[in-house]
Amino acid sequence: MSFGQGGPFDGPGGSTPDWDALAEESEARARRKRWMLIGGSALAAVVVAGIVAAAVMTSGSDTPQSKASASPTAPDAPEAPDDKPSFPDVSVPPPPNPQDYITDPKKDRAPLTPATLFPQKTMVIGEHTYPRTNTAAAKDCTAAAQGTLGSLLSHNGCKKLLRATFSKGGVSVTVGVALFDSPAQATTVKNKLGTDGNVTPLPGGGVPSTFCQGTKCRTTVNSAGRYAYFTISGYDNGKAVVTSETKAQQIGRDGGWYAYNRIMQRGKDQAAQAAKKQLDEARAKAEAQS
Repeated sequence: MSFGQGGPFDGPGGSTPDWDALAEESEARARRKRWMLIGGSALAAVVVAGIVAAAVMTSGSDTPQSKASASPTAPDAPEAPDDKPSFPDVSVPPPPNPQDYITDPKKDRAPLTPATLFPQKTMVIGEHTYPRTNTAAAKDCTAAAQGTLGSLLSHNGCKKLLRATFSKGGVSVTVGVALFDSPAQATTVKNKLGTDGNVTPLPGGGVPSTFCQGTKCRTTVNSAGRYAYFTISGYDNGKAVVTSETKAQQIGRDGGWYAYNRIMQRGKDQAAQAAKKQLDEARAKAEAQS
């Protein structure tokens, strides 16, 4: 059977439906339903969001957001105690100057004897060593001086003159240290003493009496603080010291350095004792205040 052009859906009158129009109308209805669903969902979301926002605003500190943004409260500062702690005064004065103890007779109070001034059995200056052979001390300074030195010591109030002799290799040196009341007196002796006077050579302990007796020897003089110090050096056998000679010059130079070092050490030792006393007193004061 042939359905012809219209087919089985031919209605009364035999007219054919407009399928394209029907399809467009159906699609339009479907779009309207979708927009209605979307609009309703959006409206519902807006309403829900408003409810949530209102809840957040009215819930106060019960929400995590408000807790996170809250500023922490600083703890109360502790009150200062009524009684402030007191600390003992343990200040210590500056250490004493060793120069003061060879300058000021009120501070220079340590015993002055050959044993304290020349304690070592050997004089050591750099690489040079010289055994000590004899020592002596004289309150009458003129008794241990020769030439013009005696009168200079007497007129400037010399209090004591100490001597020590060191010897090695056929040459010897006698070191003399004179004590005065002031540095000015010691300086005067140093400046006025010429080549015609010095300490008397001190033999003994293997050094013969011919040492620097009636012959030319090398002499030096200097001062430190209220002390003047001297050296006389030469050959044990009485040989004259000439300008080109070196052994007597060397031992004489070393003797001068030794005398200077011993005077300065005297000041250092007394300054160290004074510093220890100051520290002990400061500690005692601190313990009494604690």
